Amino acid sequence: MCHPSLSLHKNHLLLLLKSPINKPKSRNFSLLVAGEMEVCVGRVISDWSEIPTELLLRIVLLLDDRTVVVAAAVCCGWREAICLGLTRVSFSWCKNNMNNLVFSLAPKFKNLRGLNLRQDKPQLVDNVVEAIANSCHDLEDLDLSKSFKLSDQSLYALAHGCQKLIKLNISGCSSFSDDALAYLCSRCRNLKILNLCGCVKAASDKALKAIGYNCGQLQSLNLGWCEEVGDAGVMSLAYGCPDLHALDLCGCVLITDESVIALANNCLHLRSLGLYYCQNITDRAMYALAHNRMKNKHQMWGGDKPRDDDDDDDEEGLGLMSLNISQCTALTPPAVQALCDTCPALHTCPGRYSLIKSGCLNLTSVHCGCAWKAHRAVSALTHHAY
Repeated sequence: MCHPSLSLHKNHLLLLLKSPINKPKSRNFSLLVAGEMEVCVGRVISDWSEIPTELLLRIVLLLDDRTVVVAAAVCCGWREAICLGLTRVSFSWCKNNMNNLVFSLAPKFKNLRGLNLRQDKPQLVDNVVEAIANSCHDLEDLDLSKSFKLSDQSLYALAHGCQKLIKLNISGCSSFSDDALAYLCSRCRNLKILNLCGCVKAASDKALKAIGYNCGQLQSLNLGWCEEVGDAGVMSLAYGCPDLHALDLCGCVLITDESVIALANNCLHLRSLGLYYCQNITDRAMYALAHNRMKNKHQMWGGDKPRDDDDDDDEEGLGLMSLNISQCTALTPPAVQALCDTCPALHTCPGRYSLIKSGCLNLTSVHCGCAWKAHRAVSALTHHAY
């Protein structure tokens, strides 16, 4: 039986229902209103529960996450259809009662692939994450950021129940330990994107060794402000995860040139590197990145075909595309310029700023290739004018 008090706002739903719906030409879909809304699918129906599952799921695609939850409470038929058909949902809009809501719905959303539980203020507790792990075994994308109240119990539950995870965001979860994170990585070996920003206890060299050993498909890792991370951990990561595209080491004050050299030698697809406030980084690291960029480019093109960086349109030919060396005060202009010259996607020009060097006053002379192109263009115009 339907529950009128839980029905969607009629005008809102009517507006959604009037949106274009992909449907077979042989079927007559029409939407009419006469007192109560009537949905016609070859015949006139007037009860919410009689809306066909196919049409209902098309409607759900047009709703925001909060309204989807309301729609699931309209009647049993709607709830079953939505729970079976829904693959991604966010509860980040829930400001006060997220625990009760997720705990009650998690067992029903068995086909979820993506779940966003990001919070402005910490709410989530371990038993809610356990409920998710016990029910959502196909989960691939999970955001638990800012869940300060969660303990290792949550990571162990995910390790057992959500082994298909590809993307995990636990940034700001400061209570997790490196033992729990290492165990999670030993079970969730399909991880490709991992955000550990601010996980000061979990992100240690021990955990990074486990990541490097178990998660060989990893492509993106955020270790921002994980102050216990050192060279041993980053080097293990470089050796074990050669497909890394993005690595944020901002605030990892213990790392030295050895970490960057290992990344340069082993992670040839690295496109984004954050070294903000890594003040032990010197010119050796920059020259290693530049040298390996040139070596990689030579291997890609066999050394037979001369190639102009201006023609590098594909990502593979560009090397680093984003580099943050702000507050790396030991770096000198020649080393950074050498790297900038070998990576045409690193820009210092306005509007394309991807080489970030704030606080490095001695690097103001470093410029990307755009500056030289502009200078050549002006010179050519001047020469042509005369």
